[in-house]
Amino acid sequence: MESHGGGKWKILLPLLFLSLISTVRSSSALRFRPVCGVSERQVRMPEGAAFKIGLFADLHFGEDAWTEWGPRQDLNSINVMNSVLHHENPDLVIYLGDVITANNIMIANASLYWNQAISPTRNRGIPWVSVFGNHDDAAFQWPLEWFSPPGIPPIHCPLTTTSYSGDDECSFKGTGRLELMSNEMKHNGSFSSYGPRNLWPSVSNYVLQVSSPDYPPSPVAFLYFLDSGGGSYPELISNDQVEWFRRKAEEINPDKRVPEIVFWHIPSTAYKVVAPKFEIRKPCVGSINKESVAAQEVETGIMDLLLNRTSVKAIFVGHNHGLDWCCPYNNLWLCYARHTGYGGYGDWPRGARILQINQTPFSLHSWIRMEDGQVHSKVILSS
Repeated sequence: MESHGGGKWKILLPLLFLSLISTVRSSSALRFRPVCGVSERQVRMPEGAAFKIGLFADLHFGEDAWTEWGPRQDLNSINVMNSVLHHENPDLVIYLGDVITANNIMIANASLYWNQAISPTRNRGIPWVSVFGNHDDAAFQWPLEWFSPPGIPPIHCPLTTTSYSGDDECSFKGTGRLELMSNEMKHNGSFSSYGPRNLWPSVSNYVLQVSSPDYPPSPVAFLYFLDSGGGSYPELISNDQVEWFRRKAEEINPDKRVPEIVFWHIPSTAYKVVAPKFEIRKPCVGSINKESVAAQEVETGIMDLLLNRTSVKAIFVGHNHGLDWCCPYNNLWLCYARHTGYGGYGDWPRGARILQINQTPFSLHSWIRMEDGQVHSKVILSS
């Protein structure tokens, strides 16, 4: 990866900054809490209003941390999220993978960067969930500039005031998915979950129920989250995950009466089928189509399953920074989020995809909110 910006690496300053970020307390009470006595974790729709979701995709915190460019981009990414949250005030935020660029993080505990990335949402008391991307637990890659004069810089251990301890304090060993998820779930506002043990090392596989404000046990929609791999294992949704989805859907939504929305990071090969060739034209809706679809390594049956469930309304992914379109695919929609972070490749303006769930009658609307406050690419995904 290319180095961005000049200046010498000052390791202690970013660590001090991250340590301070990790201790910030939420400035407001959590809006929603899990509903007790039910099988799935739940968030409740607000009284008399739609349920709004913000998608933050490909933040890439911690990238090029040895340059001045890297920490500056993380601050820029925080500004994007703050702007979107200010304008939209969503009821839930979804971190749609590549929250961090772990292959650029030289410290053992990447959770410091993860905590920084979720801080705009956490500080507002907004619940959030996460799925993993291909960069979140990738192995550390030594920068080429470390091997040119004057050589590899000295290693500075994190300060003793951080959460580090023992022999791992100066380690270059990456932080795995399980550790990252365990750290996130300690926060009061996180609705994320490990998922079944037999799906590991695929970790972020779980369901969140959006419930009626009048009667919490009554579901308005089911949100499914899947780990599409990358980093420490192949980029795919496995047969075991497909079977887990099938069993879970039959358990909680056997008659397909409740609408279902699905989220993962790396697009399936079906995205290649519907991708606009040049300009984005109807029935597709979007504003940028600047690269080819970078799909999962192999398709193991998840799309066949979803296509046969009339209750599935849309799938949302990240991964491709230069794509933000939604296109119909048989009875459902395949959608990209919008590149939110200043980390990662591409100079396209940053923003976030917004979803709005209306209860009676059910409908699913979406649009993109940009960092500068502008809105575009409005689309009705289900009505």
